[in-house]
Amino acid sequence: QVQLVQSGGGLVQAGDSLKLPCVASERTFSSLVMAWFRQAPGKERAFVVAISKSGAYTYYADSVKGRFTISRDNAKNTVYLQMNSLKPEDTAVYYCAATTGTGRVVTTSYEYDYWGQGTQVTVSS
Repeated sequence: QVQLVQSGGGLVQAGDSLKLPCVASERTFSSLVMAWFRQAPGKERAFVVAISKSGAYTYYADSVKGRFTISRDNAKNTVYLQMNSLKPEDTAVYYCAATTGTGRVVTTSYEYDYWGQGTQVTVSS
């Protein structure tokens, strides 16, 4: 069983930056494909970005491309989401997710087996 513990988040202004960490309990963290999803009020959970096991490959949703960056530190069992140039429409609960799966970077929530507890990000205009 993999446990994902998130921290960070909070209230920021439009144009600000925020970095979200997610720490995994799994000692074989490098065997996990990691991702971030978000869920805005009244909307379904949406894919944000995913990163391959080694970190060599990433895939971004169009809405965050060029503003958000995912990275991972396998020595620290941690994945990060760096969010720059934040917009009010980025307001959501952000979730990190993990899958052992096939090793492919995937974008649908049902393909992820483990989830963090979520952290609120609110961007004011």
